[in-house]
Amino acid sequence: MARVHIIGTGGTIASRSGQAGASEEGQGHIDGSIASDTIGDLVASASATAGAGKLQVTTEDVMTLGSYQLGLPEIREITAAALTRAAEAAVDGVIVTHGTDTLEETAFLVDLVNVTDTTVVFTGAQRAADQPDSDGPRNLHQALTVAADPRFCGMGALIAFDGRVQTARGARKAHTTASQPFDGGATVGLFRNEELDLIARPARPCTLPLPGTEFGTTRVDVITAYPGSSPDALRHAAQSGAAGVVLAGTGVGNAGPGHADAVADLISSGIPVVLSTRVPSGPMVPIYGNGGGVDLIAAGAVSAGHLNPFQARILAAALLTENPTLTEFTTLFSQLR
Repeated sequence: MARVHIIGTGGTIASRSGQAGASEEGQGHIDGSIASDTIGDLVASASATAGAGKLQVTTEDVMTLGSYQLGLPEIREITAAALTRAAEAAVDGVIVTHGTDTLEETAFLVDLVNVTDTTVVFTGAQRAADQPDSDGPRNLHQALTVAADPRFCGMGALIAFDGRVQTARGARKAHTTASQPFDGGATVGLFRNEELDLIARPARPCTLPLPGTEFGTTRVDVITAYPGSSPDALRHAAQSGAAGVVLAGTGVGNAGPGHADAVADLISSGIPVVLSTRVPSGPMVPIYGNGGGVDLIAAGAVSAGHLNPFQARILAAALLTENPTLTEFTTLFSQLR
């Protein structure tokens, strides 16, 4: 009998509406969905565990929060819990239930540090637990199927959502309300009715050790380029305490006048700059001069490759906890991106 351990962290899958919460202005109260269900509540759902009679399921709650409330300390805490369980010999698979807002960041950190062959599957929901058409139980049931399937071992971290199984690396929330919110990544499995088909096995780069607690206080800012954006935003980030910066460029990774000079200023101060793209799909590719990606890379920025700005930020923060030199940072980032 396969054993799957489920870690609850909150999110829409654990949320119920009609809860009172303070407004941002601090005046009165507004009603809204709030993460409140435990992972035990979710597993108790008959539809979530239907067909899972051959599984031994254990659970734990690490936190119960909307993922928009998470910071780097919480992301590391979730990752540490997943890694600990994945390393247990008696555990065949690990599931993390997580809010979709920032699932791509946490899942990517788990992918970076999962040195085991144990499958770690992230899932969640787009509709709250008390909605009649909640997708949480179905997604959890599918995640259980993936986590217990030995064909998916050794893939790092995966996302099981709305009938699709994809790699955490490269995934990005691409729709705010659709039942399948995630794009990017590599599709490794598809559900056809109740059957799970293996589609592909992704190549994985080397892994990192779990970053220390310093990860929680390592500040890496994401700055987006747009028509008329000021390169001073890069300098301000550095001057106000950022240990690194991710520049989400336009197109294949470009920025307007003055950005290459600002990148060079940060590099000369020992602050790494990662160049990504604000475009939802596709890699950063240095093609253009005159302030474009070619000049930004020449000024010292390191390419994010296929990583979106937010996963690039997670990798940069993990590397910066070890206080690498700029050369070491560039080499390691290029190997792990």
